[in-house]
Amino acid sequence: AVSLVAQPIAGAQQDGVRGFFGGLATGVVSAVALPVTGMAIGTYQVARGLGNTGEARKAHQQGMQWDHEKREWLFYYLDKELVELEELEHKLKQRKTASGAEASSASMTEKKVKDREYYDLLNVSTNATAGEIKKAYYKEARRCHPDKCPGDPEAATNFQALGQAYQILSNEQSRASYDKNGKPDSSGGDAMAEIDPFVFFNVMFGSVLVEPYIGELWIATTADSVMKDATVQQAAMEREENMEQEAAELANRAAMSAEAKLKQRKREVTCAMNLRTRIDPFMSGTMTEEEFLASCTEEANKICEGAFGSTFATTIGFTLQVEADEFLGFHSSFLGLDGYGARAKRSAASFHNNFKLMGAGISAVRAGRKVFKEVDAAQKKKGEGSEVKDGADGEGATEQTQMNTEQAALAAQHLEASLPAILNLAWAVNVNDISKTLKKVCKKLFVDASVSVEERQKRAMAVHILGKEFYKVGRKMGGHKPENIDADNIKARAEIAVMTTMAKAQGQEVSDNDAEELIKQHKTMSAEAKKAAAEAAASG
Repeated sequence: AVSLVAQPIAGAQQDGVRGFFGGLATGVVSAVALPVTGMAIGTYQVARGLGNTGEARKAHQQGMQWDHEKREWLFYYLDKELVELEELEHKLKQRKTASGAEASSASMTEKKVKDREYYDLLNVSTNATAGEIKKAYYKEARRCHPDKCPGDPEAATNFQALGQAYQILSNEQSRASYDKNGKPDSSGGDAMAEIDPFVFFNVMFGSVLVEPYIGELWIATTADSVMKDATVQQAAMEREENMEQEAAELANRAAMSAEAKLKQRKREVTCAMNLRTRIDPFMSGTMTEEEFLASCTEEANKICEGAFGSTFATTIGFTLQVEADEFLGFHSSFLGLDGYGARAKRSAASFHNNFKLMGAGISAVRAGRKVFKEVDAAQKKKGEGSEVKDGADGEGATEQTQMNTEQAALAAQHLEASLPAILNLAWAVNVNDISKTLKKVCKKLFVDASVSVEERQKRAMAVHILGKEFYKVGRKMGGHKPENIDADNIKARAEIAVMTTMAKAQGQEVSDNDAEELIKQHKTMSAEAKKAAAEAAASG
């Protein structure tokens, strides 16, 4: 699934809209192969594991878990893993800081860059570390703040320029792009470097209320990793290299890096602890089962008020239910039959989700073919026009600019038409991500040896109640049909998501409620504009 994110991003950075859909096509092909391969490997693993059934059953009855790295059965402790992860994060941060310092002092001569204006504004070297840039910004910001320069009419402009310089240089990928290409053109591809995937997807999908349960969406984490890696590596890539190979390498680096694995583990542990906190009133007895159930229903209704809240509630609810049913089934039913039943239900859902992911990917590629063909034809026409106009006078240059504008408008029009298919693909990725993450989250909570087996079973009962209410309310609100979202709604959310992430990058405060209000206003204005245009066309 990494390829579904990595390859379109790599393609877009290389060749704009054409590259995006070309990468999307190759990404879908790669993703389609994974479930098939996984089923084959899974069949082998089942057969291989039959010989170890006796040992596994004995360890399981004792509440032990298999450690894949140490290759032995151990007792698992949730709080202990959090401490271990924080220590690993600290060590990783120290290594990155040390390597950055070494890189900064490796050469006494400054690094060659396309444009050093932003470095000069901050009074730092082109080899400055992230810490040095941050320190310099605060120093310069205090010095040239408009309040400190009441007699300077250009103080506000200078302060804004300083903020723009810090925004670009404090971000790893935008700094690499600036060093190579100079100031970003807001109308071109460099604007992509200013996008924070975490803020963008948070606004796009409205995932704030469910973040305690699912953490940061995998699609945002992967996009962030790939964008950083792609921008840093872009200067070293030869243009003759194959895009699919580049994208595959980027995906592999993003997915297999120690930092990515550590971040996912931290996500799972944090969500497990949040879930433990959520069910604590039921566990401690401060809430009766009826009161706890009512609180779950209330929370589910609140989540479903968001644009995609019902889909989140349905996905989260189903996974919580089936994981709790499996755990309780193996511990309390005759021969664990209920556990096997829940496991079969989960496997069927996973199988369905994988094929839904493939179907959504294929649909997105089909929808993108029209965009691909139109943009390809437009670019070829642009190339022919450039040859004809080569050496022409100012009038020819004006005509060329007009043609470029028309081509961009055509590409945007076709891209908007493909938005629903792309969103369905994104949701299919999200469903797989949430299901896999919550599976591990529940396991950590249910096998935590810091409490008795009886307490773990009670935890599973509480999680089942929570999941059942989420699923029931989510389905009632239509959460099982995210494809009903129309193109205008998607476009509005995407545009506000971009505006929000750029505003936050410049230090502005934009709350989640602000973003939702902007989306509503945007949709209202768009509807009024369409109505006015239709009336004008009818009267004309």
